[in-house]
Amino acid sequence: MKLGVLPLLLLLAAPAAAADDPTLVLERGGLARHEIVAVGRDVVVDGEALSDVAVISGSARIAGSVAGDVLVMGGSAHLAPSARVTGDVLVLGGSLDAAPGATIGGRAVSYPTVAAAWLTLAEGPALGASATSPLVIGAKLALLAAWAALLVLFFAASGRELLATAEAVRREPLRAFVVGLTGVLALVLTAVFFLALAAALVGLPLLVLVVILALVLKLWGMVAVFHALGDFLARRMLRRRVLPLTAACLGLAALGLLKFLPWVGTMVWTAATLLGVGATLITKFGRREPWFLVRGLEQPAL
Repeated sequence: MKLGVLPLLLLLAAPAAAADDPTLVLERGGLARHEIVAVGRDVVVDGEALSDVAVISGSARIAGSVAGDVLVMGGSAHLAPSARVTGDVLVLGGSLDAAPGATIGGRAVSYPTVAAAWLTLAEGPALGASATSPLVIGAKLALLAAWAALLVLFFAASGRELLATAEAVRREPLRAFVVGLTGVLALVLTAVFFLALAAALVGLPLLVLVVILALVLKLWGMVAVFHALGDFLARRMLRRRVLPLTAACLGLAALGLLKFLPWVGTMVWTAATLLGVGATLITKFGRREPWFLVRGLEQPAL
């Protein structure tokens, strides 16, 4: 994939399209010299695009020519018989429909069932793209920037509870890992069960709740892991303790560097996810309270 970092960052940061004209159209005979990027709207290419086409939360219909790659996230790609794509076509969360006669110079990759939430939770490898692809590198940089913003927000809102969860990561790493593995497997099995009930309009809301719970556990736990790792590195390398937010940023930087190593980064981040989820479950988001309180078993005072 040759899709540059700039289009991907625009995908993540661009505002929603105006409702007056929801479809971005490159008409027949038109020429686009730079990337075509659309967020929350469809793209129609009947003319000639000299660079990449990227669409998020929308679909792409190609009847003309694209000299670069086509990336569609949260939508489908439709290639007419006259479509000519020099590079790759990558579709996440949608289908790829190429009519007879359409030409794709690179790879055609489609993942119709990809769910962004579970993909984030799993910290999966690059889907169909090389680990050194600008697309993959840009996505990882954007994700690390989002983690940095998230840990600042979490420490500003619940710093004491996060420190308690990070303490569980340091003191009980093996137990936290086992609890995290068990918890994630339980969430996956529960999600599969609710997905089977989705046709009855009962399982779908419950499935959404399970996904939200999994993401919250993941986000909270990873920020705690960042702090635990950063505090450990500061003590070993700097021979002193640093501020909690500084330690969390140091841990994020260390894990961020590992994220760029093919497969190794995926395994490390997956293990860190399980560790963080387990510590979050053990400490009940740092509150150190039991999850369930059984009433009626207390002995009356004499």
